Amino acid sequence: MVHVYGIPNCGSVKNALTWLKENNVAFEFHDFKKEGITAAKLNDWLKTSLLEKILNKKSIAYKNLPASEQQKTTQKNEAVRLMQTYTNLIKRPVVEIDGTVLHGFNEEEFKTAFGKK
Repeated sequence: MVHVYGIPNCGSVKNALTWLKENNVAFEFHDFKKEGITAAKLNDWLKTSLLEKILNKKSIAYKNLPASEQQKTTQKNEAVRLMQTYTNLIKRPVVEIDGTVLHGFNEEEFKTAFGKK
């Protein structure tokens, strides 16, 4: 099963969900705002993805963090804690498919991951 994590009103998430629906890919959606995210799940993603791929330093949420908190994001445990507290720090969407984790919406990556041409 494909799992999509994100926030429904996020443009990138909307684009990913639209692409998945148009390509008849069944998925389950996990809403960060309603359901949160566990440290265990974030740490699972960090086993296969660099922190820089998960933590969205371009986000308004990141830019609004005090400099002291931004500096802590270089430490994995602190970054996980902050992403749990401020889920808008997570690059969206996060898509899990057969042990692969995609971050953000890139149509070419989706085509490759889902075997579409």
